[in-house]
Amino acid sequence: MPARPLLRSLLFVPGTKPSWVETAIEAGADAVILDLEDAVPADSKADARQTVAEIVSGWQSEARLFVRINPLTGIGSIDELRSVVGPRLSGVMLPKVRCRGDVLLADRLLGWCEAELGLAAGTVALVPLLETPAALWDAYGIARTAGRVAYLGAVTSRGGDIERSVGFRWTREGTETLMFRSSVLLAARAAGIHNPVSGLWTDLHDSAGLQQFAELTRQIGYAGMLAIHPSQVAIINRAFTLSDQEIERYRRIIAAVENGSANGSGAVVVDGVMVDEAMAITARAELWRAAGAAEYGNLPPPSGPVRHPEEP
Repeated sequence: MPARPLLRSLLFVPGTKPSWVETAIEAGADAVILDLEDAVPADSKADARQTVAEIVSGWQSEARLFVRINPLTGIGSIDELRSVVGPRLSGVMLPKVRCRGDVLLADRLLGWCEAELGLAAGTVALVPLLETPAALWDAYGIARTAGRVAYLGAVTSRGGDIERSVGFRWTREGTETLMFRSSVLLAARAAGIHNPVSGLWTDLHDSAGLQQFAELTRQIGYAGMLAIHPSQVAIINRAFTLSDQEIERYRRIIAAVENGSANGSGAVVVDGVMVDEAMAITARAELWRAAGAAEYGNLPPPSGPVRHPEEP
Protein backbone atom coordinates (compact mmCIF):
# COMPACT_ATOMS: atom_id res chain seq x y z
CA MET A 1 0.00 0.00 0.00
CA PRO A 2 1.24 3.55 -0.67
CA ALA A 3 2.51 5.59 2.26
CA ARG A 4 -0.22 7.75 3.75
CA PRO A 5 0.66 11.37 4.53
CA LEU A 6 0.66 12.60 8.10
CA LEU A 7 -2.43 14.71 8.78
CA ARG A 8 -3.15 16.91 11.78
CA SER A 9 -6.42 18.54 10.75
CA LEU A 10 -9.17 17.16 8.50
CA LEU A 11 -11.94 19.68 7.86
CA PHE A 12 -15.46 18.73 6.75
CA VAL A 13 -17.11 20.75 3.96
CA PRO A 14 -20.73 19.99 2.95
CA GLY A 15 -21.00 18.69 -0.59
CA THR A 16 -23.64 21.34 -1.21
CA LYS A 17 -21.24 24.19 -0.38
CA PRO A 18 -18.47 24.17 -3.02
CA SER A 19 -17.69 27.82 -2.30
CA TRP A 20 -16.50 26.80 1.16
CA VAL A 21 -13.68 24.66 -0.18
CA GLU A 22 -11.33 27.58 -0.78
CA THR A 23 -11.99 28.83 2.75
CA ALA A 24 -11.05 25.41 4.11
CA ILE A 25 -7.79 25.46 2.18
CA GLU A 26 -6.99 29.02 3.28
CA ALA A 27 -7.59 27.99 6.91
CA GLY A 28 -4.60 25.66 6.63
CA ALA A 29 -6.36 22.30 6.90
CA ASP A 30 -4.08 19.40 6.07
CA ALA A 31 -7.07 17.65 4.48
CA VAL A 32 -10.52 18.61 3.22
CA ILE A 33 -13.41 16.16 3.57
CA LEU A 34 -16.25 16.72 1.09
CA ASP A 35 -19.34 15.41 2.85
CA LEU A 36 -22.09 13.56 0.98
CA GLU A 37 -23.70 12.10 4.10
CA ASP A 38 -25.12 13.89 7.13
CA ALA A 39 -24.41 17.43 5.91
CA VAL A 40 -26.50 16.92 2.76
CA PRO A 41 -30.35 16.79 2.80
CA ALA A 42 -31.86 13.75 1.10
CA ASP A 43 -33.34 15.76 -1.77
CA SER A 44 -29.95 17.37 -2.49
CA LYS A 45 -27.77 14.26 -2.56
CA ALA A 46 -27.80 13.76 -6.35
CA ASP A 47 -26.75 17.36 -7.00
CA ALA A 48 -24.13 17.18 -4.24
CA ARG A 49 -22.64 14.04 -5.76
CA GLN A 50 -22.23 15.78 -9.09
CA THR A 51 -20.69 18.84 -7.42
CA VAL A 52 -18.26 16.74 -5.41
CA ALA A 53 -17.27 14.71 -8.47
CA GLU A 54 -16.38 17.94 -10.29
CA ILE A 55 -14.33 19.21 -7.35
CA VAL A 56 -12.43 15.93 -7.10
CA SER A 57 -11.63 15.80 -10.81
CA GLY A 58 -10.27 19.36 -10.77
CA TRP A 59 -8.45 19.26 -7.42
CA GLN A 60 -5.15 21.16 -7.48
CA SER A 61 -4.49 22.05 -3.83
CA GLU A 62 -1.65 20.54 -1.79
CA ALA A 63 -4.22 19.75 0.89
CA ARG A 64 -5.32 16.13 0.78
CA LEU A 65 -8.86 15.44 -0.41
CA PHE A 66 -11.33 12.95 1.09
CA VAL A 67 -15.01 12.26 0.49
CA ARG A 68 -17.41 10.99 3.14
CA ILE A 69 -19.80 8.84 1.16
CA ASN A 70 -23.19 7.56 2.25
CA PRO A 71 -23.46 4.12 3.87
CA LEU A 72 -23.10 1.21 1.45
CA THR A 73 -26.72 0.07 1.32
CA GLY A 74 -27.47 -0.75 -2.31
CA ILE A 75 -26.55 -0.59 -5.98
CA GLY A 76 -26.52 3.20 -5.85
CA SER A 77 -23.49 3.02 -3.59
CA ILE A 78 -21.41 1.69 -6.46
CA ASP A 79 -22.38 4.64 -8.64
CA GLU A 80 -21.48 7.06 -5.84
CA LEU A 81 -18.03 5.56 -5.44
CA ARG A 82 -17.42 5.53 -9.19
CA SER A 83 -18.35 9.18 -9.40
CA VAL A 84 -15.79 10.35 -6.82
CA VAL A 85 -12.84 7.98 -7.05
CA GLY A 86 -9.96 9.36 -9.07
CA PRO A 87 -6.20 9.96 -9.01
CA ARG A 88 -6.58 13.18 -6.98
CA LEU A 89 -8.66 11.56 -4.23
CA SER A 90 -6.69 10.62 -1.13
CA GLY A 91 -9.38 8.66 0.61
CA VAL A 92 -12.98 7.74 1.28
CA MET A 93 -14.66 7.96 4.67
CA LEU A 94 -17.13 5.17 5.27
CA PRO A 95 -19.87 6.07 7.79
CA LYS A 96 -21.99 3.85 10.02
CA VAL A 97 -19.52 0.96 10.01
CA ARG A 98 -21.00 -1.99 11.89
CA CYS A 99 -18.56 -4.82 11.25
CA ARG A 100 -15.61 -6.06 9.21
CA GLY A 101 -17.98 -7.04 6.40
CA ASP A 102 -18.75 -3.38 5.72
CA VAL A 103 -15.03 -2.70 5.32
CA LEU A 104 -14.51 -5.73 3.09
CA LEU A 105 -17.31 -4.56 0.79
CA ALA A 106 -15.94 -1.03 0.60
CA ASP A 107 -12.44 -2.35 -0.04
CA ARG A 108 -13.65 -4.53 -2.90
CA LEU A 109 -15.69 -1.75 -4.50
CA LEU A 110 -12.79 0.69 -4.25
CA GLY A 111 -10.52 -1.92 -5.81
CA TRP A 112 -12.87 -2.22 -8.77
CA CYS A 113 -12.97 1.57 -9.15
CA GLU A 114 -9.18 1.75 -9.07
CA ALA A 115 -8.85 -1.02 -11.66
CA GLU A 116 -11.37 0.71 -13.91
CA LEU A 117 -9.30 3.90 -13.80
CA GLY A 118 -5.93 2.20 -14.10
CA LEU A 119 -4.90 3.21 -10.58
CA ALA A 120 -2.65 1.07 -8.42
CA ALA A 121 -4.47 -1.11 -5.91
CA GLY A 122 -4.78 0.69 -2.58
CA THR A 123 -4.33 4.18 -4.03
CA VAL A 124 -7.47 5.37 -2.25
CA ALA A 125 -7.35 5.14 1.54
CA LEU A 126 -10.38 3.92 3.45
CA VAL A 127 -11.34 5.58 6.74
CA PRO A 128 -14.01 3.55 8.58
CA LEU A 129 -16.04 5.71 10.96
CA LEU A 130 -16.72 3.74 14.14
CA GLU A 131 -20.20 4.98 15.01
CA THR A 132 -21.71 1.87 16.57
CA PRO A 133 -20.85 -0.07 19.75
CA ALA A 134 -20.04 -3.16 17.67
CA ALA A 135 -17.56 -1.22 15.57
CA LEU A 136 -15.91 0.34 18.61
CA TRP A 137 -15.62 -3.10 20.21
CA ASP A 138 -13.98 -4.60 17.11
CA ALA A 139 -11.77 -1.65 16.21
CA TYR A 140 -8.66 -3.84 15.91
CA GLY A 141 -10.37 -6.33 13.61
CA ILE A 142 -11.79 -3.57 11.45
CA ALA A 143 -8.38 -1.90 11.20
CA ARG A 144 -6.82 -5.17 10.05
CA THR A 145 -9.54 -6.05 7.53
CA ALA A 146 -7.99 -4.29 4.54
CA GLY A 147 -4.58 -2.82 3.80
CA ARG A 148 -6.11 0.45 2.62
CA VAL A 149 -7.62 1.22 6.05
CA ALA A 150 -6.02 4.40 7.42
CA TYR A 151 -6.57 7.25 9.92
CA LEU A 152 -8.81 5.03 12.06
CA GLY A 153 -9.88 6.50 15.40
CA ALA A 154 -12.80 7.12 17.76
CA VAL A 155 -15.19 9.97 16.99
CA THR A 156 -17.15 11.40 19.93
CA SER A 157 -19.29 14.24 18.63
CA ARG A 158 -21.93 15.69 20.91
CA GLY A 159 -25.45 14.40 20.23
CA GLY A 160 -24.43 12.38 17.18
CA ASP A 161 -24.71 8.74 16.15
CA ILE A 162 -22.11 7.54 18.61
CA GLU A 163 -23.65 9.26 21.66
CA ARG A 164 -27.06 7.84 20.79
CA SER A 165 -25.87 4.30 20.12
CA VAL A 166 -23.50 4.00 23.10
CA GLY A 167 -25.78 5.91 25.47
CA PHE A 168 -23.24 8.20 27.15
CA ARG A 169 -24.01 11.78 28.18
CA TRP A 170 -21.54 14.24 26.65
CA THR A 171 -19.58 16.58 28.91
CA ARG A 172 -17.08 19.30 28.10
CA GLU A 173 -14.36 17.39 29.99
CA GLY A 174 -14.87 14.23 27.90
CA THR A 175 -14.37 11.78 30.77
CA GLU A 176 -17.37 9.73 29.60
CA THR A 177 -15.63 8.89 26.29
CA LEU A 178 -12.00 8.70 27.40
CA MET A 179 -12.13 4.93 27.86
CA PHE A 180 -13.24 4.06 24.35
CA ARG A 181 -11.20 6.82 22.72
CA SER A 182 -8.18 5.23 24.40
CA SER A 183 -9.16 1.65 23.57
CA VAL A 184 -9.70 2.49 19.89
CA LEU A 185 -6.38 4.35 19.86
CA LEU A 186 -4.60 1.28 21.22
CA ALA A 187 -6.38 -0.96 18.70
CA ALA A 188 -5.39 1.33 15.83
CA ARG A 189 -1.75 1.46 16.90
CA ALA A 190 -1.65 -2.31 17.37
CA ALA A 191 -3.04 -2.74 13.85
CA GLY A 192 -0.33 -0.52 12.39
CA ILE A 193 -2.35 2.67 11.85
CA HIS A 194 0.37 5.35 12.09
CA ASN A 195 -1.89 8.43 11.93
CA PRO A 196 -5.02 7.72 14.01
CA VAL A 197 -7.51 10.60 13.94
CA SER A 198 -10.18 11.49 16.50
CA GLY A 199 -12.77 14.26 16.99
CA LEU A 200 -15.17 16.12 16.85
CA TRP A 201 -15.72 19.37 18.74
CA THR A 202 -19.07 20.89 17.80
CA ASP A 203 -19.32 23.98 20.03
CA LEU A 204 -18.04 26.72 17.74
CA HIS A 205 -18.17 29.33 20.53
CA ASP A 206 -15.92 27.39 22.91
CA SER A 207 -12.40 27.66 21.52
CA ALA A 208 -10.89 27.03 24.94
CA GLY A 209 -12.81 23.78 25.16
CA LEU A 210 -11.60 22.75 21.73
CA GLN A 211 -8.01 23.50 22.68
CA GLN A 212 -8.30 21.43 25.86
CA PHE A 213 -9.95 18.57 23.99
CA ALA A 214 -7.37 18.64 21.18
CA GLU A 215 -4.47 18.67 23.62
CA LEU A 216 -5.91 15.71 25.54
CA THR A 217 -6.51 13.89 22.27
CA ARG A 218 -2.83 14.37 21.45
CA GLN A 219 -1.74 13.39 24.94
CA ILE A 220 -3.47 10.00 24.79
CA GLY A 221 -1.76 9.21 21.48
CA TYR A 222 -3.76 10.48 18.52
CA ALA A 223 -1.94 12.20 15.66
CA GLY A 224 -4.77 14.28 14.20
CA MET A 225 -8.34 15.43 14.62
CA LEU A 226 -11.45 16.11 12.58
CA ALA A 227 -12.84 19.65 12.34
CA ILE A 228 -16.19 21.09 11.31
CA HIS A 229 -15.33 24.79 10.94
CA PRO A 230 -12.33 26.69 9.52
CA SER A 231 -11.88 28.53 12.83
CA GLN A 232 -10.95 25.21 14.47
CA VAL A 233 -8.08 24.37 12.14
CA ALA A 234 -5.38 26.60 13.65
CA ILE A 235 -6.14 25.36 17.17
CA ILE A 236 -5.99 21.73 16.06
CA ASN A 237 -2.81 22.20 14.03
CA ARG A 238 -1.13 23.84 17.01
CA ALA A 239 -2.13 21.00 19.34
CA PHE A 240 -0.63 18.39 17.02
CA THR A 241 2.55 20.31 16.19
CA LEU A 242 5.85 20.07 18.04
CA SER A 243 6.91 23.31 19.69
CA ASP A 244 10.43 24.68 19.45
CA GLN A 245 10.92 23.80 23.12
CA GLU A 246 9.92 20.17 22.51
CA ILE A 247 12.23 19.90 19.53
CA GLU A 248 15.14 21.32 21.52
CA ARG A 249 14.50 18.93 24.41
CA TYR A 250 14.46 15.92 22.07
CA ARG A 251 17.76 17.07 20.58
CA ARG A 252 19.28 17.35 24.07
CA ILE A 253 18.10 13.85 24.91
CA ILE A 254 19.65 12.36 21.78
CA ALA A 255 22.93 14.20 22.27
CA ALA A 256 23.14 13.27 25.97
CA VAL A 257 22.39 9.59 25.40
CA GLU A 258 24.86 9.33 22.52
CA ASN A 259 27.54 11.07 24.57
CA GLY A 260 26.83 8.85 27.56
CA SER A 261 27.03 5.72 25.42
CA ALA A 262 30.38 6.83 24.01
CA ASN A 263 31.65 7.17 27.59
CA GLY A 264 30.29 3.82 28.76
CA SER A 265 27.10 5.04 30.43
CA GLY A 266 23.73 3.62 29.38
CA ALA A 267 21.63 6.13 31.28
CA VAL A 268 22.10 9.88 31.76
CA VAL A 269 20.20 12.78 33.30
CA VAL A 270 18.54 15.46 31.13
CA ASP A 271 16.58 18.27 32.79
CA GLY A 272 16.51 16.28 36.01
CA VAL A 273 15.02 13.18 34.32
CA MET A 274 16.82 9.87 33.85
CA VAL A 275 16.91 8.91 30.16
CA ASP A 276 18.40 6.06 28.18
CA GLU A 277 18.39 4.63 24.66
CA ALA A 278 14.63 3.94 24.75
CA MET A 279 13.96 7.64 25.30
CA ALA A 280 16.47 8.52 22.60
CA ILE A 281 14.61 6.29 20.14
CA THR A 282 11.38 8.11 21.01
CA ALA A 283 13.11 11.46 20.54
CA ARG A 284 14.43 10.43 17.13
CA ALA A 285 10.96 9.27 16.11
CA GLU A 286 9.42 12.59 17.10
CA LEU A 287 12.11 14.52 15.26
CA TRP A 288 11.66 12.29 12.22
CA ARG A 289 8.18 13.70 11.93
CA ALA A 290 9.32 17.24 12.62
CA ALA A 291 12.25 17.47 10.22
CA GLY A 292 12.26 14.36 8.04
CA ALA A 293 14.21 11.13 8.23
CA ALA A 294 17.43 12.38 6.62
CA GLU A 295 18.93 13.91 9.76
CA TYR A 296 17.77 11.34 12.28
CA GLY A 297 17.97 8.00 10.54
CA ASN A 298 15.72 5.82 8.43
CA LEU A 299 12.86 5.16 10.83
CA PRO A 300 9.37 3.81 10.06
CA PRO A 301 6.51 6.33 10.35
CA PRO A 302 6.32 6.91 14.12
CA SER A 303 3.69 8.36 16.41
CA GLY A 304 3.54 11.95 17.57
CA PRO A 305 2.70 15.39 16.23
CA VAL A 306 4.22 16.77 13.08
CA ARG A 307 5.87 20.18 12.92
CA HIS A 308 5.56 22.03 9.64
CA PRO A 309 8.61 24.17 8.87
CA GLU A 310 6.59 27.28 8.09
CA GLU A 311 4.95 27.29 11.50
CA PRO A 312 6.46 28.96 14.60
